[in-house]
Amino acid sequence: MQNLLDPAILFFIFGVLAGFVRSNLEIPPAISRFLSLYLLMALGLKGGFALAQSGLTYEVAASLGAAILLALIVPALGYWTLKRFLSGFDAAAIAATYGSVSAVTFVTAVQFLENQGVEYGGHMAAAMALMESPAIILAVILANTLRQNKSVPIGKILHESFTDGAQLLLLGAMVVGLLTGEAGQAAMQPFSGDLFKGMLAFFLLDMGLMTARNLPQLKGISPGLIGYAVLGPLLHAAIALALALLLNLSPGNATLLMVLAASASYIAVPAVLRYAVPEANPCLYFGLSLGLTFPFNLIVGIPLYSRVAAYFLG
Repeated sequence: MQNLLDPAILFFIFGVLAGFVRSNLEIPPAISRFLSLYLLMALGLKGGFALAQSGLTYEVAASLGAAILLALIVPALGYWTLKRFLSGFDAAAIAATYGSVSAVTFVTAVQFLENQGVEYGGHMAAAMALMESPAIILAVILANTLRQNKSVPIGKILHESFTDGAQLLLLGAMVVGLLTGEAGQAAMQPFSGDLFKGMLAFFLLDMGLMTARNLPQLKGISPGLIGYAVLGPLLHAAIALALALLLNLSPGNATLLMVLAASASYIAVPAVLRYAVPEANPCLYFGLSLGLTFPFNLIVGIPLYSRVAAYFLG
């Protein structure tokens, strides 16, 4: 309930309601793109500043290793499950969407932990970047094995995955924060600190409007897929929790690892899949990730993962 009273979450809910009543309220695409880039840049700076203070520790190495392992386990498990009742292309596309991550869900989780006074490592932003591409690559490999005549060049997909502008901005901002340390943090505080909460609320308003617009795409989708959009993230979060327990991560880092495992991409991965796996139905992988999994994680998932991590690792 406390999470629902957060201004950013309330703006998301308000955006959903405005979309349902078919209001003409909308955020221009250019502004929405700016807000997305701002959040990634601010998050990268925060992560870099934190890394400059902590350095390379066991917790850092263990968290990044767990993130890479999850980026392989989650899409493989999703494909193995979904191919039983979907075409191979649709199964690969949905598995890639859920095997990758949602930057906005992660940013919201970071803000949630800060509001709760829970410490976390800035290196978790790097974990998010590492989990972006493996699922896309796996989906392309699976799609190529299903085709009989035409294959999408892996090299082209690899280039697009690793040179994506948003991901490069996140990593570049982390490097800047790492190099400038405390002096850079003090200089950038008005940008990466004071403005962050308001910008996040504005962006989540836009996400609420977009969620309402995409919910009609879910009409006619089987109950099994709807169940996967909610139960899948819970299972993925449980796997992340098991890794966090095995590696003895802090509650804050465990929470963010669970959030990353439970989230689903609705921007970067769908954009690549439209080109790489055109045989897949975008209404399935885009509608499920944005229409169901994103709001579920935002409203229910984040506080749940935080509470569970605190119970087992606190």
